[in-house]
Amino acid sequence: HDMYRPYYYDRLSAGVDATGKALAWTHRIAGSSIVGRYSPAWIKNGVDPDAVDGSANQPYGFSDIHVDWVALEPPGVPTAFWRGVGVTRGSFAVESFVDELAAHAKQDPLAYRVALLDKNPRAKAVLQLAAEQAGWGKPLPAGQARGIALCTGFGSYIAQVVQVSTDKDGTVQPLHAWCVVDCGVVVNPDTVRAQMESGIVFGLSAALYGEITIKSGRVEQTNFGDYRVLRINEIPQIDVHIVKSLEAPGGIGEPGTSCVMPALTNAIFAASGKRIRKLPVGEQLRTA
Repeated sequence: HDMYRPYYYDRLSAGVDATGKALAWTHRIAGSSIVGRYSPAWIKNGVDPDAVDGSANQPYGFSDIHVDWVALEPPGVPTAFWRGVGVTRGSFAVESFVDELAAHAKQDPLAYRVALLDKNPRAKAVLQLAAEQAGWGKPLPAGQARGIALCTGFGSYIAQVVQVSTDKDGTVQPLHAWCVVDCGVVVNPDTVRAQMESGIVFGLSAALYGEITIKSGRVEQTNFGDYRVLRINEIPQIDVHIVKSLEAPGGIGEPGTSCVMPALTNAIFAASGKRIRKLPVGEQLRTA
């Protein structure tokens, strides 16, 4: 019975060259404006910066990019900020679609991303280091796969790899998560590590189970029994690597959550062939 995370709908398209490399990128976003209610002065030229965060400022070097936002308020549903605000939605949409472009081009998802990051060395470095630490490309047991994602936000650069197992009945189990974070000058490394670990657990819980449903005017969920978070025995092994940097300090409270969700769903695709385009994952694999 609190405020709810905004519901967004994203439509993306891209023009590619003969090798499948994306050149032109179009992203339309429809959703509510929290900023419009709490800080309307932030809206410039009719655009809510939070609604396009992670989309208009994504890290890849496309030749042409167009992002627009359409305000669409859910009637009677109060919305407010979540842990990651706009960058959680933006990162999930962008990193999911980049993964689809890599699959369309029949290219490795890591190599496809790296080729688009020549003008963004910090982003490229965290992506390659996360892949290296995760043993990207090494064979895995049947039913297991890795997914990768990149997130830039709040002045920080984060890459994550998630390894999952999937069963025939549609059960998804995250087994291992690797996180590389370049947040500039680090004031307290223990705090950075704790924020990344907790963000990963929070993001995985939300991506797998976080859904509120309403029936006859009432919220159906009552507590953690039917609004799941990861149990302690379900939490994957988490490895966090902090890049030594002299850049200005960046934020670390929210990007960790933003990055792990597309890394998870990209791993699900690699393991099962099922593309997840909406969250939470829930029962989508069981109905495939």
